[in-house]
Amino acid sequence: MKSFFQVALKRVGSAIAVAGAAYATLAVICWWRYGQEKCQGGKSTDSGLERFLPECEVRERHCIQVAAPAATTFVAICGMRLEESAIVRSIFHVREIFLGAGPERNKTPLLGLVEQAKLWGWGVLAEDAGREIVFGAVTQPWLARPVFHALSPAEFAAFHEPGFAKIGWTLRIDPVDAGTSMACTETRVATTDEGSRAKFRRYWALVRPGVVLIRLVSLRFVKKSAEASARKLEFSGRTLAN
Repeated sequence: MKSFFQVALKRVGSAIAVAGAAYATLAVICWWRYGQEKCQGGKSTDSGLERFLPECEVRERHCIQVAAPAATTFVAICGMRLEESAIVRSIFHVREIFLGAGPERNKTPLLGLVEQAKLWGWGVLAEDAGREIVFGAVTQPWLARPVFHALSPAEFAAFHEPGFAKIGWTLRIDPVDAGTSMACTETRVATTDEGSRAKFRRYWALVRPGVVLIRLVSLRFVKKSAEASARKLEFSGRTLAN
């Protein structure tokens, strides 16, 4: 009779095999569909990104409805700390393993997302106070330790030096009504030549599942944080009124 340990080990092995097959399938689909995403039109667009990357090879947009005013949700999305999530930390670690990056020697302090992005090298291309921030950088993300180069808005829009990817992403909050808002993040990528396109295509097929998971986890974090803040403010208001 097989021991409990043997049965458990077999089940874990089967689960890993299934997960690996699913991941490989997603990677192949992502590679095959690369460049087919429409960057213009569609259900919704972020005007900030339209100015800088009207044509792109990758467009990822994710939104979540939040039971909190737009101002409260904007504070939550700007201040979220990605690496507080065990899932996000694990995804970053897996990326390092796949790309052969050694352990990071100089760990940066945990900061809110906006300040953390600036520290990593992202530049602010545009900002609509309390509603949207547009970040951008040129980089070579297929490298083990990519460097993000922030450019001025005009320089970013005109940048075409071979061997790079231009990446823009947004944090955006749209009010639905006085107590409800929609939190969205959108990422667009355009490469500057055929060589960088081929490199990024392989890289994107590898990392896209993790990138999407980070977006979904982040938005759930924003929703939880903003709604908790809204309830706290509502309770404080009732207490003062009484």
